[in-house]
Amino acid sequence: MTLDHLIIGAGPAGLQLGALLEADGRRDYLVVDRADVPGSFFERYPRHRRLISINKPRTGSDDPEVNLRLDWNSLLSDDPDLRFTRYTDRYFPDADVMVRYLADFAERSKVRVRYGAAVTRVSRRDDVFEVEVGGETLTARTVVVATGVSRPNRPAIPGFELAEGYDTMSVDPADYLDQRVLIIGKGNSAFETADALMETTTVIHVAGPDSVHLAWRTHYVGHLRAVNNNFLDSYQLKSANAVLDGTVERIERDDDGLAVTFRFARAEESRVLHYDRVLACTGFAFDASVFDASCRPALAINDRFPAQTDEWESVDVPGLFFAGTLTQQRDFRHSTSGFVHGFRYGVRALHRVLERRYADAPWPSVPVDPTPEAITAAVVERVNRTSALWQQFGVLADVVTVTGAQARFHEEVPVDYHARVGLGADGHDDDAFVVTLEYGPDHDKVDPFDITISRIAQDTPGVAHDAAYLHPVVRHHRRGEHVATHHVAENLENRWDRPDAHVAPLEAFVAGALAGR
Repeated sequence: MTLDHLIIGAGPAGLQLGALLEADGRRDYLVVDRADVPGSFFERYPRHRRLISINKPRTGSDDPEVNLRLDWNSLLSDDPDLRFTRYTDRYFPDADVMVRYLADFAERSKVRVRYGAAVTRVSRRDDVFEVEVGGETLTARTVVVATGVSRPNRPAIPGFELAEGYDTMSVDPADYLDQRVLIIGKGNSAFETADALMETTTVIHVAGPDSVHLAWRTHYVGHLRAVNNNFLDSYQLKSANAVLDGTVERIERDDDGLAVTFRFARAEESRVLHYDRVLACTGFAFDASVFDASCRPALAINDRFPAQTDEWESVDVPGLFFAGTLTQQRDFRHSTSGFVHGFRYGVRALHRVLERRYADAPWPSVPVDPTPEAITAAVVERVNRTSALWQQFGVLADVVTVTGAQARFHEEVPVDYHARVGLGADGHDDDAFVVTLEYGPDHDKVDPFDITISRIAQDTPGVAHDAAYLHPVVRHHRRGEHVATHHVAENLENRWDRPDAHVAPLEAFVAGALAGR
């Protein structure tokens, strides 16, 4: 038998896609994983066991859609018992809770998973994939890779083998007693490690060629989070530690331990610095080793991710798709596709893409009266509830299409996908209103805590296009061409429903667009 969809990886993304297919009545798919349990990644990572994905059971709302804005760990399900918030009250949960949650999700969702099934080779013959799994060859029309980034990223630094990787280093602070430690990398794993070791080491240097980017300023949750940045205090308050800006040129062993040749970014010189240990927190990359020459996907971003189309399909291997953290190649360091609270919606959109493409199923939609008042009311109601557009800002959109005397509301459509193919049976509709939530173009350059900076006033129509904070953006397209854009005024409580500030200006925009038909 040839499967329609073979999903490699039983982590959050693979389970999410499997659950959606199962709920849709599909029986022609299979999820395979080399581990004996789902979500095995979280059995080991993060190494110091604290997740940085927030978990807030108490939101003041009983709307499950709104609550997903503050629940970054749940997968999408109609089962209220499969909310991660029911598993722990911890704002930053222990990773072991995620392992237990994913096991329950897999069982209750009845996802078809084969564990202990390592994929050793993927080939493509006559438009069908042949996948060697645990000594058996499975055939599938499509393969969806949901393995995450499983290969440690190892920079080409002479002597790098002397460094201990994030995947293998000891996490017991006692093992670093009275030692000088260099940590290569400036991401969350580097600072998570530095925070954990500060009490026992004599000095820690965190080093890398890029600036430290703080998530509260950039709005990218993969940048350094406040929960991991105690180390910055110890540096700026002259408490023995430091952040080094520059590149490691060489690591060598000598009589004093490890000699690291370091070139500082602000100086035209290299210096040799001595440490007892060097720890490499340099991230991970996609492992493409199982793909043979018939279907080896092109790579992007320093070969760390597979290059993908707006359907999350390989750019050069038809039928090879990607799900989960691998999809961040499409919005790298911009939105949230690299994280559960983002890619859970990307997986749902991928499911709809697959259904539309292979089962000729239209994108799910509901009818709306084709009037400015009805379209505006539908948009306002959605932007005040949606978690998908909230989490996948600028990546996913709700789209209201108007063709002839009919209008329909489509949820969670990839922005680039809609721009290319449209949602009509024959392509683009007569008119479409594409609704996203977005930050302003210079949002990452504004210090939100600097009260001396002039800002756009809250709930002020007419100047919303200059707002830095998250707010709805509605773009009018006519037969696939962008015609006009309307920014809804930002609001401190993210309620965009004031009649004068939000509703009336949007209604006027929609009316003007429809009047020009």
